Amino acid sequence: MRNKVTGILVALLVVLIVGAGILYKTLGSRYAPNQLAVEATPVPAQTASPEQTAATAEAAEPTAEAVQTAPDFTAYDADGNAVKLSDYFGKPLVLNFWASWCGPCQSEMPEFQQKYEELADVQFLMVNMTTGRETKEDAQALLAQEGYTFPVLFDTDADAAMTYSVYSLPTTYFIAADGTITAWARGAIDGDTLQKGIDMIAGS
Repeated sequence: MRNKVTGILVALLVVLIVGAGILYKTLGSRYAPNQLAVEATPVPAQTASPEQTAATAEAAEPTAEAVQTAPDFTAYDADGNAVKLSDYFGKPLVLNFWASWCGPCQSEMPEFQQKYEELADVQFLMVNMTTGRETKEDAQALLAQEGYTFPVLFDTDADAAMTYSVYSLPTTYFIAADGTITAWARGAIDGDTLQKGIDMIAGS
C-alpha cells in the first residue's frame, strides 16, 4: 500500500514539474526580447489571424501603401495639462505604455532611460496606464524612487489605452517623424531590441 501511495506521489510530482516547465516556457516567451513586429496595423490579439502574426525585427519594412499614421490620443502631464500624441510628431518617437505594478515594465525602464539620455534626436514618451489598479501617486513614486527623467503622461481617461487596444503591458511603438508606425512590440524588450526599433525610425 505504501509503495502504491509513493508511486502516485512521484507521478504527481513529475506532472507538476512538467507542467511548471511548460508554464514557464509559455509565460517566459511573452516577455522574451526580439519581439519587434513590423506590420501595417497593430492588431489586437483577440482579432489577429495567423497571417497577421508579427514578423521579427529582421523582416522587411512595410511598403508605402501599408504604413499607418499613429492614432492620436489625449493624456495628461504631471500638472494635469492635456497633451496629444500628435504634438510629438515631427521627430522620431518611442511610445511606451506601462504601469508601476508591472514587473516587466520595470525591467525595461533602465534601458529606456539610458537611450533617452543618450539620444537627442529621438523622443521618448512613457504613457502610464492610470486606470483601474494604477494610481498617479504610485506611478510618480516609482519614477522618483528610480530617478527616471523621461517624459511621462498619465492616461487617466483611458483614451490611449482604448485607442491602441493596450491589453498587455508593457507595449512599445516606434513612430517615424511623419507620424507613421514603423514597428511595435508587446512585452518587455531588452536594450538590443530597443535599439533595433530606434534604428528603424532614426533619421526619418
